[in-house]
Amino acid sequence: MPDKDLVQNYVTELKRGNLVLAVLGSLNTPHYGYALLQTLQERGMDIEANTLYPLLRRLEKQELLISDWDTTESRPRKYYSISDTGKTVRGKLFEEWKEMQKSVIGIYSEG
Repeated sequence: MPDKDLVQNYVTELKRGNLVLAVLGSLNTPHYGYALLQTLQERGMDIEANTLYPLLRRLEKQELLISDWDTTESRPRKYYSISDTGKTVRGKLFEEWKEMQKSVIGIYSEG
């Protein structure tokens, strides 16, 4: 019987590999960080704030996301949306992800 921690580590690794695609796919409309966190969690992506916020900053630095501050509320919020470059990257990543998924399913079903 495999160690529960070992399996959980691999599950975490699988999820981490899909986070960029999930974030890019969720930002067709602008979201502030906490709203995006909730959206991802509601859709089954188990992610914590201390993982999401550094990822958002990295994707913005890579010009896949753009951000804008909303200061009209009592609490300023930074809204993120996907850039044109991000849309291109997202499309290519999604196609690659689908191909990998097909390959893994093919390998698994042969075994």
